[in-house]
Amino acid sequence: MLDGLQSGSDSLGSDNVKVKPATSSNPGVPPSSLMSFMRKNTSTSGVVLEDFDSQFSNRFYHSHLDSPANINSSSIAAAAALVARSLYILATADAPVDLMTLNTIKVNVTLVEELIGCLLTCDPGLSCGVVKSLISPTNTCPSHYVGVFLDSPASTQFPSYADDTSRFIWNFLADRTSTLAGNISSCTGKCSDESEICVGGEVEGGGRCVVSTTRYVPAYSTRLKFVDNAWLVLPANSSFDPMGVADPVWTESYWNTIGLRVYAVQSATSDRLILLAGICVTAVSYLGVVVGRAYISKITKRD
Repeated sequence: MLDGLQSGSDSLGSDNVKVKPATSSNPGVPPSSLMSFMRKNTSTSGVVLEDFDSQFSNRFYHSHLDSPANINSSSIAAAAALVARSLYILATADAPVDLMTLNTIKVNVTLVEELIGCLLTCDPGLSCGVVKSLISPTNTCPSHYVGVFLDSPASTQFPSYADDTSRFIWNFLADRTSTLAGNISSCTGKCSDESEICVGGEVEGGGRCVVSTTRYVPAYSTRLKFVDNAWLVLPANSSFDPMGVADPVWTESYWNTIGLRVYAVQSATSDRLILLAGICVTAVSYLGVVVGRAYISKITKRD
């Protein structure tokens, strides 16, 4: 695999794309989908492409500066071209690589930039042409909330709770990786043939049935197991974790009504004036009480 990636990098002829193996001090496979396969079979071969070696570093991560302005579309396109060419080289196995065919494998940079604008911004957001040609979005701004699992893992082929982003990506990948069905027909939901799926069924006029292996894949912790219509949390077992740390499991807080009460804080000068006014009122009140008692005692003695 590494040789294929290196050959793919060399074919790009660019100094900006270099493939280097991880150093011996690397702690292991970073969090990725490869972990799921390794938990099933530790001898599974795989490669994870990252832009770091030992530690992830991004000064904009999880901040208001983590915006599309800091995303390099050229780097994304270069990585896509590297993967595509490497897959072609690996698919040819021991056969000689056709350099002419290899050089024709290129990435549509314009499409990459358009997808960044569609999926990461509110302008144009999900109102862009490529999205509206496949789905009818409910919002213009794409949501990056991970979502809530509402169904059993076996019933996720057409989840009703899938958000705009998930539905668009599913339709987009199905459209780009599909072949037209033998019996071309329009659709608005499921196709008559179980081997076919309906792409663009939400848009006006309906979609079309195509042959594609694109599927929704439920994403949840490997420490969760669905048994007898109930979720069970399995005990932590670090031996199944390539990073050597037990896979954490989180749950959302109870969604109750949240209230907020705000109190204004006055300045120190206002506090001093109020204190002085209080002292004056107390002094005047005390003086009034003393004078009043003396006056009443004087009148009482006369009587």
